[in-house]
Amino acid sequence: MREEELHRLLILAADDVRPARPAASGWERARRLRRARRAAGTAVLAVALLTGGAAVALRPAAAPPATTATPSRSPNPHPVPVQTPPADLAYPGHPLGRLGDPVGATLSARPVRRALALHQPVDPGSGAAGRIRVLGDDGVVRDLDVVTPAPTRDAGGNEAVPLKTGSLSPDGRTAAFAQTDEVIVVDLTTAAVRRHPLKGYLEHVLWSGGRLLVGDDDTTYELDRATGSARKLPVSPWDAVAPDPAAPPDVLHELGGTPPKGTRVRWGSDGTYRSIGAVDFRALPPGHRVEEFYGRGWQRGDRMARAGWITTGNVSGLEGVALLNAETHVVTHLLDLGRDRWKGCCEVLGWDSDGAVLLRHNPGGLLRWRPETREITGVTRNLFGAVSLSAG
Repeated sequence: MREEELHRLLILAADDVRPARPAASGWERARRLRRARRAAGTAVLAVALLTGGAAVALRPAAAPPATTATPSRSPNPHPVPVQTPPADLAYPGHPLGRLGDPVGATLSARPVRRALALHQPVDPGSGAAGRIRVLGDDGVVRDLDVVTPAPTRDAGGNEAVPLKTGSLSPDGRTAAFAQTDEVIVVDLTTAAVRRHPLKGYLEHVLWSGGRLLVGDDDTTYELDRATGSARKLPVSPWDAVAPDPAAPPDVLHELGGTPPKGTRVRWGSDGTYRSIGAVDFRALPPGHRVEEFYGRGWQRGDRMARAGWITTGNVSGLEGVALLNAETHVVTHLLDLGRDRWKGCCEVLGWDSDGAVLLRHNPGGLLRWRPETREITGVTRNLFGAVSLSAG
């Protein structure tokens, strides 16, 4: 369409219908004007679109608007969970929740059928240790009045409370306490006490099924409680993992070292066999690992649990608990307990009957952790001091 024709249509579209004309001719006039307006509007729109389209076609392509990339977050970005406890723990109730109850009897007057735990209170302010207590499966806390073990000490004179995490046997019927040059064994079902002489600054006790292992700084003895005889075992008293009570009696695992190493030790009348392999962190998210283990490790089936200082991403020096496969030493789960706690706060104490890991959660608490279900609940609050459970 030429410019003069477009100009004429625009003038015609701007004309008004005169009300003085007759109605028929007025409606006809109005009809023509409406048609002209529509034609003019269509022409103007077409010219505008053509002109604009040409301008767009000739204009350089504009850069897309800047956007901020937001990384997507999966609720479970890694196949193996790394957990942290909830801010507010639930305490659904547990038999060990009575560990902090007042003493209700003496062991000599009322022996237990089976002990669930031993507890030696320690004042968090002064560090003064109290008498050892026995929690029976009847829920009554008893005073261990038949013997008073002395603190353990090493060659340098450093002392510690005599109750260790491995003191109570898996069946809850016997307790053992390492002492300098001897080990004390108490039958909790009869309150009978026996003392077995062994050379050394003994500090560690550990049950392997019905057998008792006793160790000093660098020596581990296997004690025959029936005869009192002992033989040395090539096992680290610090790193030996408390075995599953149902495991073969001549197999122990060691877990320790920096960087951590895992060792499987088998011994018998025909000698000793050791297999060594590094702890494997490949199943964890990148940057997650255990820097150093501490406390006693505990085995249940093909799994081992032990506390340690961990690194998560770029943050190191955290308290944590690792769950490993006993055969492959692959870390399958990691519990991140944070940094602002007592050093060495969170030692593993064993396994609950339903497969949950039981651990300290200082100051003064016990936790249950079920890695497979991600369930973390409280067991008891304000329980200061040493604890030994009948959890194998």
